[in-house]
Amino acid sequence: MSRLADYFVIVGYDHEKERSGSSCGKILQRFPRTDWPDCPFTPGIELFCQPTGWVLSSQRQQPTFFVSVLTDIDADRHYSACLTFYEPVARTTKPDDEDLDDPDVIIPHHSQMFAPKSLVLITRHFYFDTFRNCLGIIYTAYMDHLPVEMETLVGNILGCVHSPPPGGPQYRFSIGAGDRQALQPPLCSTIPSTHDAVALLFDQLGVQNVINVYALSLTDHKILFHSQSFIRLTEASHALVSLQYPLKYTYVYIPILPSPLIEVLNTPTPFIAGVHSIHREEIRDLLDVVIIDLDGGSVHIPECVVLPSIPEPVLSRTIRALHMILHQDLLIADHAFPPSPSKKSVPPEQKDKEIRAVFIRLLAELLTGYRSCLALIRIHPEPFITFHKASFLGHKGLVEDDFILKVLSGMSFNTFVSERGPPYRVCDIFDEVYATMQDDLREEKADPSKTIHNVKQLAQQLHNNEVPNPQPYVQKVPKPTEGSYARIHQPTFPTLDEDKVNAIIEDGISKQAKNNKVTNGRSQKRIVPMGPAISTVGDRQKIVDNNARRLEVLRNCVNFIFDNKISDARIIFPAVVRSLKSKVARIALTQELGHHIQSNRAMLEHQQFDLVVRLLNCALQNDSSMDENGVAASILPLATSFCRKLCTGVIQFAYTLVQDHAVWGNQQFWEAAFYQDVQKDIRQLYAPQYEEHIMVRWRREGSRHRHSMELTAVQTQTPESKRRSVSPYKQKEIGALEIAAEQLRIWSTLSEGQQQEMINNEESTVYSQAIHYANRIVYMRVPLDCSKSLKNTGLDDDTKSNSNITASLAESDSVDAESGFDETEEGGNVVPDVIRFVTRFVDKVCRDSCVTDGHIKSLHQMVPGVVAMHVETLEAVSREAKRLPPIQKPKILTPALFSGEEIVMEGLRVYLLADGREEGTGVTMGGPSLLPAEGAIFLTTYRIIFKGIPCDPLACEQVIMRAFPVSTLTKEKKMNVQYLPHLNQWLQEGLQLRSNIFQLLKIAFDEEVVADNVETFRKLMNKCRNPATIFNSFAFTGLTIAQPATMHKQKEKNKTLRHYAKKTLLKTAKKAGIKTKQSSRQKTKYVLPTQQYGRSLTPRSSDSESEGGRPGSEIFDDLSIVDENEFESSLFADPKNLEKLLEKPGYHDYIRLGLGSLSLTATRDRSASEPFRISSVNAHYSVCRSYPALLVVPQSVSDDNIRRFARTHRQCRFPVITWRHSRTKALLLRASSFHSRGLMGMLKHNTSTTSASGESTSSLEQEKYFSVLVAATPNSARTGSYKTSFSDSLDSLDSLVMSGATGGSLAIPESSDTFRRPAKTGKSSRSSLKLKVGKKKLYASLEVLTLPRRPRRNYFSTLTRIGSTKEPPRTATLNPARFSQPNGEVERAGDLISNSMQGLKKVSLYVLGEKAQMKGVKLESFPKCDFIPVDFYEVRHVKASFKKLMRACVPSSPHGPDASFLKAIEESGWLPQLQNILQLAGAAVDLLDVQGSSVIICLEDGWDITTQVVATAQVLLDPYYRTLDGFRALIEKEWLSFGHRFTHRSNQTQANQASGFAPIFLQFLDVIHQIHQQFPLSFEFNQYFLKFLAYHYVSNRFRTFMLDNELERMEAGWLLEEKKPHRLDELDEEAGFSQKHFGQQGGLGTPIWDYIDKHHRKTPLFHNFMFSPADQEMVLRPYSNLSNMKIWDYYLTEDLAHGPSYDIEVAQREISQNEDTDSLEMPGHMVRKIINGCYDNIMLQQPDHFQWQFQEILKLERDLGHLPRKWKTFWDRLQSPARDPSSLPRDMHARSHGRSIHKRSTLEILVKGKILGEAARSFAQPHRFEELTYTTAVNCDLCGEILWGPVKPGQHCVDCGYKCHEKCMSNVPRNCTKLKAISDVSTSSSSISRPSISETSSTHGQQDRVMTITPSQIYEQFTPSSTEHRTHEGYLYKRGALLKGWKQRWFVLDSMKHQLRWYDSMEDSTAKGFIDLSEVESVRPVGSKHVQGAPKKADESGFFEMKTTRRLYHFLASDSRVAHEWIDKIQGCIQ
Repeated sequence: MSRLADYFVIVGYDHEKERSGSSCGKILQRFPRTDWPDCPFTPGIELFCQPTGWVLSSQRQQPTFFVSVLTDIDADRHYSACLTFYEPVARTTKPDDEDLDDPDVIIPHHSQMFAPKSLVLITRHFYFDTFRNCLGIIYTAYMDHLPVEMETLVGNILGCVHSPPPGGPQYRFSIGAGDRQALQPPLCSTIPSTHDAVALLFDQLGVQNVINVYALSLTDHKILFHSQSFIRLTEASHALVSLQYPLKYTYVYIPILPSPLIEVLNTPTPFIAGVHSIHREEIRDLLDVVIIDLDGGSVHIPECVVLPSIPEPVLSRTIRALHMILHQDLLIADHAFPPSPSKKSVPPEQKDKEIRAVFIRLLAELLTGYRSCLALIRIHPEPFITFHKASFLGHKGLVEDDFILKVLSGMSFNTFVSERGPPYRVCDIFDEVYATMQDDLREEKADPSKTIHNVKQLAQQLHNNEVPNPQPYVQKVPKPTEGSYARIHQPTFPTLDEDKVNAIIEDGISKQAKNNKVTNGRSQKRIVPMGPAISTVGDRQKIVDNNARRLEVLRNCVNFIFDNKISDARIIFPAVVRSLKSKVARIALTQELGHHIQSNRAMLEHQQFDLVVRLLNCALQNDSSMDENGVAASILPLATSFCRKLCTGVIQFAYTLVQDHAVWGNQQFWEAAFYQDVQKDIRQLYAPQYEEHIMVRWRREGSRHRHSMELTAVQTQTPESKRRSVSPYKQKEIGALEIAAEQLRIWSTLSEGQQQEMINNEESTVYSQAIHYANRIVYMRVPLDCSKSLKNTGLDDDTKSNSNITASLAESDSVDAESGFDETEEGGNVVPDVIRFVTRFVDKVCRDSCVTDGHIKSLHQMVPGVVAMHVETLEAVSREAKRLPPIQKPKILTPALFSGEEIVMEGLRVYLLADGREEGTGVTMGGPSLLPAEGAIFLTTYRIIFKGIPCDPLACEQVIMRAFPVSTLTKEKKMNVQYLPHLNQWLQEGLQLRSNIFQLLKIAFDEEVVADNVETFRKLMNKCRNPATIFNSFAFTGLTIAQPATMHKQKEKNKTLRHYAKKTLLKTAKKAGIKTKQSSRQKTKYVLPTQQYGRSLTPRSSDSESEGGRPGSEIFDDLSIVDENEFESSLFADPKNLEKLLEKPGYHDYIRLGLGSLSLTATRDRSASEPFRISSVNAHYSVCRSYPALLVVPQSVSDDNIRRFARTHRQCRFPVITWRHSRTKALLLRASSFHSRGLMGMLKHNTSTTSASGESTSSLEQEKYFSVLVAATPNSARTGSYKTSFSDSLDSLDSLVMSGATGGSLAIPESSDTFRRPAKTGKSSRSSLKLKVGKKKLYASLEVLTLPRRPRRNYFSTLTRIGSTKEPPRTATLNPARFSQPNGEVERAGDLISNSMQGLKKVSLYVLGEKAQMKGVKLESFPKCDFIPVDFYEVRHVKASFKKLMRACVPSSPHGPDASFLKAIEESGWLPQLQNILQLAGAAVDLLDVQGSSVIICLEDGWDITTQVVATAQVLLDPYYRTLDGFRALIEKEWLSFGHRFTHRSNQTQANQASGFAPIFLQFLDVIHQIHQQFPLSFEFNQYFLKFLAYHYVSNRFRTFMLDNELERMEAGWLLEEKKPHRLDELDEEAGFSQKHFGQQGGLGTPIWDYIDKHHRKTPLFHNFMFSPADQEMVLRPYSNLSNMKIWDYYLTEDLAHGPSYDIEVAQREISQNEDTDSLEMPGHMVRKIINGCYDNIMLQQPDHFQWQFQEILKLERDLGHLPRKWKTFWDRLQSPARDPSSLPRDMHARSHGRSIHKRSTLEILVKGKILGEAARSFAQPHRFEELTYTTAVNCDLCGEILWGPVKPGQHCVDCGYKCHEKCMSNVPRNCTKLKAISDVSTSSSSISRPSISETSSTHGQQDRVMTITPSQIYEQFTPSSTEHRTHEGYLYKRGALLKGWKQRWFVLDSMKHQLRWYDSMEDSTAKGFIDLSEVESVRPVGSKHVQGAPKKADESGFFEMKTTRRLYHFLASDSRVAHEWIDKIQGCIQ
């Protein structure tokens, strides 16, 4: 028995230190005075008596009691029970010395204060109630003057009262004050006693919070409680620690932390601590501390702390059990007939034990099987046991579980293993629960009601442990009189007599020594139950059954290898490699290989050895470095057993080829493997003795037979017997722990000599294993080539360990070639690293295993010698391994080439790997496994080609070919080193080559390919991909005749320095806005610089004209003053050249359309019957260098007029006529967008007195030109043969409703609150439209689309489309349910919509253009014209979408589980772009065909989107363009002649690479494909023709799609090329063109049309057999809904047999080669073909009926000796079948429906455009920009790019703070929010306004400009400072982006602009940012736990989040009311 209390201390207030300014306590007395030998006194006790500080009180306070926990230097806990009361003290207030002379000083007086005094008992026992009673008796004796001396009480407590041992009887005592007390020790000291502390903790925090805190404490996090009660802090901390039983908390434990020690909380180590709630503000700043408010019941987890989750189903089972205990009513709340409530309440003590029982079961379930993973290292003299963590995690499948990993890695679990690991010890409740837990869980699964029964049983055991005596003892404890602490006259606590107290203590100790009786209670040692084996925890038998077939294949493969049936083994080897991804297969492999080791060495043949090594490497590669499945440990003996003989005396073991895996560098693996082998040796050491002891015991019991079967000696077995022993039904072997338990039991019965012998035997066993493992580590760590660095051996050497046949010379070469680059040690010597690693291992395991120092020293001396000897041995092995014959690899197959195609680099041996496409891999798609394939990659002047055979032996007879033109390469990416199990090799280098023809080459270079060759291949590939000019591409270099030198005819541009300086200065002056002086020469004019013939044909501008607001090209728009004398004669000086040009298909189309004849002069004396003429004004390309030489213009427009107004458009691309409707005579024109106002100011004529009098400005000429176009439209005068139908016209509102009545609704965009505001007039604001349909009236509310302030980066979200794949736009529909508004409320956009709808009346000319360029258009200057702003996708959007489309169609890796092909297509946004083109083209079709109005398409620069729309519209309108000849004419006219920049967009030269590939033409072909799908009878050409064009427009095989405009092609000599018609016999069937043909072409390349014509004459390859001219519709109106769109199979299909089929000759040669090979193998036999969709080309291998018939006719003609006739001759003789008359009504109905749907789309575009135009003109206000240098990085408000730096200053609006680049000024919307009186005329003029004619009219011009501002003054009332636009405003905290904190901002909700803006403060006028409410998806409140890093003192209910299409925003309001108010306001704006 030990002392109940060790020390009694009296601590009082230190009045002496108070005078020096500090308040603290001091020890007044302590008993005993000297320290106990076994328990020294703990200093600093006075801090824990008053944790919040020693402070005097002005009032009397009640005594308090609490218990603190002190930890000494040995980590032993001492409990400090403290009772504090207050004594009165007198304080005298004295004035300061310096105030003595002051007469007003207060006279000194006395005041009574109360000082705290504490009575403290320091003890090591957990009897809190007893300590409270003892201290209470002393306080009572002091207050009530009991007749007992306090010295007696203190002496009896310290000397006479002792604590009984655990399991002992109840101990009753009295301290001498007439009291009766009892101490009841627990039955087991290892089980904590809690009384009701755990139940109280759950009442305070709740179930979920306690579980979270419990998980955090187990995973070593910092836990901090705070409360106003100290005793609650102690109880909560003790409860949390008790819940961790049987684990012991070993970190810092301070339940009550004094205030002076608050800095302890910053310690980096985990802790459980508690502080008073007065420190709540101080602890908020702790970053990684979990703060628990016991009083408030909340738990705050910092954002940097990841809450660990207890694995399922343990967590769910625990929570359910806790609800059964704490919330019994919850489980029966849903019962229809619940039982009557029980009147008996469950006491807290019972709840406490039941809760603890649940948590004991939780840990028992988590740790199930842990005893099976214990490794016994030593038994004597003390047991040493380790835990195999990796094996435990692997068997339970918890390798990735973070919670279990942290628990097993913590100090608590290490202590658990050391204390509970020994198999023979005192057991407690946890050992019993652990042994039966699995049985209980099985019973509870069958009967859930048994759960609570088992919990209650365990709770009863816990209760019996705390209260083993059921009979209560009535204690008697005196207490002070109630209210005694408030007595006025209270005596001071007396000073105790130390001598008297010491005498009583000594007397009590002497009496106790005489009567001391040692009682151990029930603490008897016994064998610890093993519990369930770890192997039986999971359903492993089911796993084995599922893999039975794979295991059988694996066993057969191993048997084939050792039976030397290598060919049979190789056939099933790939399947075995794939099966090794399963851990069951890997374990089975090691077992099967172990069965074939007959002795310590297994000598194999070379091929056997190679296959075995590859199997071992595959098993290791698929396993982790932790070796949780024991695969690496099982491979260790195999790697040192399997070997082969290289030569006489040189043997190579398998370990030299399996070294390159991370597991061998993991020291924890080596320790675990070492301990497992030591345990086996210890078991063998004691197994015979254990057998003898057990036999004796069983002989006594008469049951020897059973146990003799369990004991099996370790003997040499045959493979079959061993295999039988692996059976799951084998007899259980006695484990090492059971043997150790028996040894520990008999240890005390052995003699000292026997004990010492056992100790020596165990030490020798460990020592011998240490020697063995030191050698093993040396084997596995020293590489075969010792010159390599140890750090390189992880990956670089794996090629030699995974070779196909043997460690060949090629493998050794690859090793040598890469050595020495990454060496970190001097000379690359790995010997020091290995020695250091082995020495560290030896020290660790030998020290832990108690190996003697002498043995450890000898090991240290042995290691260097072992390493040196092994290195010497490996030198011979390495030398002989390099002499092995090279690997036999497949022959490199040479691909078929074109005539003229040359190989740039011979084939490099590579492997073609499978990418994200499933075709050809033989997995889910089925079919043969064609990929990966082994072959070679070739680089030719035209293509990148892979050709090889599949690696799969079952498919190796087929040839795999994948190729693409080198010019289509878009991305090259290096691949990391990776191990590929299906190739069984480590591949050192790899490349991923992506092509824009939707092809991907993912290759890995073979080991024999050196790095220099790889780099050479890359450089040559990039050189061929990026030629300096197009004349270096294959279209020219592939010919046999060199490029002629006749191209350099004129002098170089800027030949002299004078010319260059002149033009540079002029350009600089123009950019700066300086007017240039007139030249001294008389004959000058504005012309664009002419490109000279000899110039380099590289693009002059980047892609900036189509990006970020698309400003005009800086170089194309530069105007140069060029003298006419300097302009030399061109090719068009001869009129015959123009006539030749007119004969080309593109120009000849003008004649077909009846658009006039060629005019060589500018006179007007032509026939009035020709309203149009073909003008040669651009014959010298001086008006517009990107336009063709011949243009169609109205007859009345002169060439001089054209030169004047061409400048009003970008790139001078003015409107020209490109097509005319044959019936309505309406015109289709194309142009670029209008110039912005800034550039128009620069383009004005210089005002001078000599030339200004009669000269018209560009704007006037433009207005005249538009009026001429209006006059040329027949319906402008309502005359002519065409009479429109009012009911079917587009301007009729009846027609609009008719379109909506067809089943859909007209989607009209909503408006922002700006346009909904009613006009401030006396009239009603009702603006509903009344639409009359027959006799009914329909009311519709039209809403206006919010006009974006500036283009956004995510432009896709701003485009409103029909059937968009993204979120549907917020639209108002013509739905009768919405026609009437409740309560008389109407929309506010009445005036604007009325004006917009009035604008829908029919006009003669519609201009479809950009919104930004249409804002300043004056409609009054353009009568009968309407300007419609439209939405379209810019080039940058097309580029981004194409990249996503390529990744979706040809992914580099398989799609994840959350991603699918269709989802990737949707995210690409490709189909909405096609839809947009179809809708714009459809609008033009309806306006031309239905409305009879002319249409001008003027978008961007006029060569991208404009071309797409115009060409598509003509295909829809004119059947001629649906023929082969017509489609060619269309492409030459619209795409080639009008200057689509093919070279620039397709990146054909090196200078164009930076701009990125833009598939504008491909997108057009895809649109035609969509139309073709819907109207297959209307096209003469088929889908293959479109694919052929899509392939070859980027292939650079033909010259047709090269260069950027007609001028460049003219200079190249293509345009007027003399070409003779070719005869059929002149054409080579294979090459396509004969050398004779090449000679005629010279060096000018080959046009694609000749190639197409040649094949079209020979075969119907491009013909559509469904083409029916008689049945086709004249005008096509396709559906543009996304549901009608199809993914073009051109993006998805490929032909692995011969590569792309669009290189027709190559495909035919490859097919013929394959057929010849098959015929050689099987001569005279009919070969049956199996067609594979991804391998063969179905069209070529299995043609349709028509193709097959024509082929048969050709064969018959050849057999008969007839001359072949054209297929067209036979086809024209056929008669098409008559149509079924019954189908006509259906066709008419379908056409009518399609017409209605099509027209509704057109109406939507017109209505939306009109509304946008009216809104822009109503509220457009200019900015006042000034130059400003930004010193910090800001973004341009227009394009979003960075705006920073003094080199390129930006622009800043002085009124509203708008920021932009100087180049973006022209495109900035006119939406200044602070318009003032503007006098600057340069910023107020519109983009198409009438400039002043002369200086004399400047005043009038200025007045006009001021008048243009007048309507916009309405906008002044809507400034941000006005409250009308501020729907809601206030301060909010906003969380910044990544790695940014919370900041307070002033937020303004603007319903007019539909924005949520924020400012730095309320006074700030410049917004720092905004959120477009049109992008907002949801707004909702969130809890604080979802928000990280919140500000201090944040209201948890004030958080809310806003989700937009771009990101997620978090906000914090001051309270919940403000937050909900913001949410309501925002939702009101977005609904």
